Amino acid sequence: MKKIKMIVSGRVQGVGFRYSTFNLAKEIGDIYGQVRNKDDGTVEILAQSADPAKMAKFIQEIRKGPSPWAKVTYVDVTMANFEDFTDFRMAN
Repeated sequence: MKKIKMIVSGRVQGVGFRYSTFNLAKEIGDIYGQVRNKDDGTVEILAQSADPAKMAKFIQEIRKGPSPWAKVTYVDVTMANFEDFTDFRMAN
């Protein structure tokens, strides 16, 4: 199971980014985790998948910006260790 943490910078709050990320995870399938806005204006995504190809596609689409109104300027992707998720959710 690959687990990652992404910090996404740019115009990513107030533009439907979390909702689009949620839908992207559901569309790709087998992506579990959460997306949440951070106080500094970035978005944090915790994601896990047993399928490396699906995880790679998820990361690629996040780098593009899953919301048509978002403008992603930088994505920091690091390996992470967190408790397993059983779904994908939007957190506050």
